[in-house]
Amino acid sequence: MSQAASADPRLLSVHDMAAALARGELSAVELAGHFLSRIERSPLNAFIDVQPELTLEQARAADARLARGERGPLLGVPLAHKDIFVTRGWRSTAGSNMLADYVSPYDATVVTQLAQAGAVCLGKTNCDEFAMGGANENSFFGPTRNPWDARAIPGGSSGGSAAAVAADLTPIATGTDTGGSVRQPAAMCGITGIKPTYGRVSRYGMIAFASSLDQGGAMGRSVRDCATLLGAMAGFDPRDATSLERPAEDFSRDLERPLAGLRIGLPREFFGAGLAADVRAAVDAALATLQSLGAVLVEVSLPKTELSIPAYYVIAPAEASSNLSRFDGVRYGHRASKHADLADMYRKSRAEGFGAEVKRRILIGTYVLSHGYYDAYYLQAQKLRRLIADDFRAAFEQVDLIAGPVSPTVAWNIGEQVNDPVRNYLADVYTLPASLAGLPGLSLPAGFGQSGRPVGLQLIGNYFEEARLLNVGDRFQQVTDWHLRRPPEPQ
Repeated sequence: MSQAASADPRLLSVHDMAAALARGELSAVELAGHFLSRIERSPLNAFIDVQPELTLEQARAADARLARGERGPLLGVPLAHKDIFVTRGWRSTAGSNMLADYVSPYDATVVTQLAQAGAVCLGKTNCDEFAMGGANENSFFGPTRNPWDARAIPGGSSGGSAAAVAADLTPIATGTDTGGSVRQPAAMCGITGIKPTYGRVSRYGMIAFASSLDQGGAMGRSVRDCATLLGAMAGFDPRDATSLERPAEDFSRDLERPLAGLRIGLPREFFGAGLAADVRAAVDAALATLQSLGAVLVEVSLPKTELSIPAYYVIAPAEASSNLSRFDGVRYGHRASKHADLADMYRKSRAEGFGAEVKRRILIGTYVLSHGYYDAYYLQAQKLRRLIADDFRAAFEQVDLIAGPVSPTVAWNIGEQVNDPVRNYLADVYTLPASLAGLPGLSLPAGFGQSGRPVGLQLIGNYFEEARLLNVGDRFQQVTDWHLRRPPEPQ
């Protein structure tokens, strides 16, 4: 191992790691061992399951491929999977007591694709139960802590992945985004995260929350790392009915494209009274940077923005109610040890297996789908969803992409909002519209706000415009260093 490579592997980009592995300056086993050691010492509770023997077995296989002359952008590079992707050999819990001891007999498509690319799995990251939450406080395995301030949430539901990347426990990680669950934790932990167009990434083997919204995403320190990861994750999957048949893409193809003349839309609804002053200041400074690079800022309107919260919190719970009906204590998952009859077993197994937020959403979803309420709630929410997508369609006739904050505030303290679910839901106001419309969104580190907690800049593109989003994000990161800032090492 060269002195440069051995000094601190965590400081290497994914590209540099792959290059060092190809040159023989690093081995996949050494690299995996480095990150496994950091995970073992970490107090953040970012991982649910770590199996060092499985990780090192994969690393040895990657070294063998490298020795045979194989090369690839992820060959031998460590990563972590959000524990919503089923993964053979590791527990696949979805952060729930319902699946606390479940070990999947197969891999999700995303897991398979990344394994074929030669990436080495470090383990499964903590998440809100069944991806339901924006704080990572709803996990059966306890909350993950924010590396920038251990008192703070990391965001959710992909909070374990975000915290793990921010704390250099892994260079890259997978996440899922239903209503902002890649972008919001990326913003709150000061890393980069992208949710692609709905249907870009296979949902096969992704434990379902809301099937018309769930989408796999990539999380890393930089745009370039996310582009590499997304390139290996995306692709058509005949086993997923929502997967889109699109030709393979190099998402990094436009990274060097200049921004001169780029029209960036600023929705007036994203900069209203609910936006905290410290977040507004950081976002304004980031937009000024993009303007200095040649972009033109244009005010636009997304008038249905405020309706995205009620629409989402009807549609998503309705789909969750349907998807989670399979967890009944009969086929797999938690089964109550004491019960009087079959109906009692159903009730007790679900009461014991599900946490409070999951139960809340199942109840809401069952209600809005029930006889007499379907037309009044669910059907109306779907109509609003179409209107929200129409707002974006009109905006994209005027601009090339849309920018704004990711979250109205920086990360709050653990426990601060645990008894106020509506306040938690309101924190998704800037991420939900793109999710409902199925549009791609990118979160970039853009500075720090109150108490030194990170702020994110959100870029939203038209359908299949991931490469353009990554281009703009990369140009921004070429002239700023927010993505290079690292939280203090725990004492």
